[in-house]
Formats: sequence, structure tokens, C-alpha cells
Amino acid sequence: MKNRTYSLERSTTETTIKIDINIDGKGENNINTGIPFFDHMLQQIARHGFIDLNIQAKGDIEVDFHHTVEDVGIALGQVVAKALGDKKGIVRYATSFIPMDEALSMVAMDISGRPFLHYEANFTGELTGNFEVQLVEEFFRALAFNSGMTLHIRNLYGKNNHHIIESMFKAFAKALDKATRFDSRIEGVLSTKGKL
Repeated sequence: MKNRTYSLERSTTETTIKIDINIDGKGENNINTGIPFFDHMLQQIARHGFIDLNIQAKGDIEVDFHHTVEDVGIALGQVVAKALGDKKGIVRYATSFIPMDEALSMVAMDISGRPFLHYEANFTGELTGNFEVQLVEEFFRALAFNSGMTLHIRNLYGKNNHHIIESMFKAFAKALDKATRFDSRIEGVLSTKGKL
């Protein structure tokens, strides 16, 4: 089994991002985007997905957080796709329900090569701290479309915006861990097409 790792540097006039991933890690992480709440959510992906993740991002957060959040999603999607390579032997599909106190969220994914996002969340306000909750959808859209992943995210219920968002990130982490696991019964890729 080859190492499922990848490193990427991505620079635009709005952001500079360095990212390293090890799909088969232990959840170790070093994350600094300049947005503490976002860092906390990215740490959930690493820790609960057993992914080693290093993300160093500098963006125009004096404007707002949008460019940084979206561009980290783009970069993370790209390194996930590259680290997975031809996807031979992986389970491909996964669904995860994760509670966070009063909040419950579901994530279902198919690492299919066909990017798609369905996203449902009803927040109780526009912010958690100084983080705009609408940016969660932007992050997951960028990640899904740059990883080639079909991604369905639904918050079933919740009252606290922090809890709602964290339950979504943790559910994503657990689903990604499951979908990227190897199954010895799978020959090639899990598709009648022979390619993902």
C-alpha cells in the first residue's frame, strides 16, 4: 500500500496556503488560518477523521473571512483527491450521524469523481462569535468540487450555532475516514465502470 499523502502550495492575490495531508494518519494537526473558530473546525476533521493535517494560511481577513475559508476548502479538496490517487480498494461510500449536545447532523458521501453538494442547515443567527455561519456551506462546496466528491450534509436539528457547525464537521470527518478505508474484497475500484 502506497503512502496516501500529498502537499500543496496555493497562492492568489487574496490568499497563500500551504497544506500537507496524510490520509492514513493519527489525527495530528498543525492548523493556523488566522480564524480561530475555523481552525477549531479543521482540527475536528483531522482528529476525528484520523488524518494528519498541516494547514498554514494567510488571507485578506481584514476584508472578511470568505476568501480564506473558501480557498482552504479548495486546497483541502485538491490534496484529498491527490492523496487518494486512483481510489483502488477504497470503500467509497459512507454515512455518519454525529450529535453535539442538542444538535444532530448527518453527512453522506460518495468519493465518486462526480462533484456535488447538497447542504441543509437552519442556523439561529448569522454568526457564531465573529464567524459567519454562511461560510460553512462555501467551505464544503469548495471541498466537494475540488475533491470530486458527492457530498450531502444535513443538520437535522440544533439551537446553538457552534454545536450545529461542529456536529457537521465531525460527521464529515467520520464519513471521510470510513469512505477512504480499504476493503480487501474490492478488486480495482468499487464501480461497474472500472474507474472513479
